[in-house]
Amino acid sequence: MKKILVIGGAGYVGTNLVDELIEAGYLVTVYDLFIYGNHLNKNNNLQIIKGDIRDLKNIENIIKGFDSVIHLACISNDPSFDLNPDLGKSINFDPFEELVKISKNSGVSRFIYASSSSVYGIRSEPNVVESFTLKPLTDYSKFKVLCEDILLKYNDKNFNCTIIRPATVCGFSRRQRLDLVVNILSNLAYNNKKIKIFGGNQLRPNINIYDMCQSYLHVLSQPVDKINGEIFNVGYENYTVTEIANLVKDSMPFNVSVEKVKTDDNRSYHISSEKIKKKIGFMNKKTIKDAVDELVVAFKKNLFLKPLSNEMYFNIKRMKEIDLK
Repeated sequence: MKKILVIGGAGYVGTNLVDELIEAGYLVTVYDLFIYGNHLNKNNNLQIIKGDIRDLKNIENIIKGFDSVIHLACISNDPSFDLNPDLGKSINFDPFEELVKISKNSGVSRFIYASSSSVYGIRSEPNVVESFTLKPLTDYSKFKVLCEDILLKYNDKNFNCTIIRPATVCGFSRRQRLDLVVNILSNLAYNNKKIKIFGGNQLRPNINIYDMCQSYLHVLSQPVDKINGEIFNVGYENYTVTEIANLVKDSMPFNVSVEKVKTDDNRSYHISSEKIKKKIGFMNKKTIKDAVDELVVAFKKNLFLKPLSNEMYFNIKRMKEIDLK
């Protein structure tokens, strides 16, 4: 059984990914600060280590013997990063090169890094592909670009590096986020029976959390020559904010009103996922609509505690509360 270390494995995506990895036969270790709680299912093939990514000595002590590393840990989204830029840099960027070196020197053979589709900035092209010049607009995305460059510098035949650039993730997780566009609108629609959108013509790429997790497993299953040094966009559905709002509205079990408000923020993001489809045969199996339906079921079952106000579902609220140093 192959051993895999998932750094940041207790997060929104990581919690679901760990389930999928264990089901696929991996021995999984999660390294995380657990600032949003521990929602991982207990399993004999799961080891949990509470730790800070900045504690490189601790990571060096535990990393020997792992075949693969999936690096998910970061202060995620621009508002949370901007809350304390020095903290964001200390987690998202400062330890990254040393972590890569430690992984390589410890015999890790595959390293997968979760970057972001935000590295492309605002683009007018209909299909934004991996070869485009990157135009990051924020510190969060700028540091993603710098980490990509660092990782590829260490890539070789024995240390296989792959970069994933996800779209915005949507759907249900036991470590739920309700501060992502599809999840925000679903929460407001179900619990307020009304949605307010700013603008509406802006494109937003999204990926169902199931497919996000499956993309990592798919990369892990590929022969080295298919994934070594490669960068893949993952996000098959590019909808406008209005289209997402209408999809959410139509998925509710009752009438929901949609209000449009003018905005000066016309940022529009859209990506092509043709490369990951053609090169390694990965395609999404679930949709944004499926994600909304999953959230409706969760709301009906009262799986979330105070979903409109609970800080645990909103990264920036939680970061303000804990004041991480």
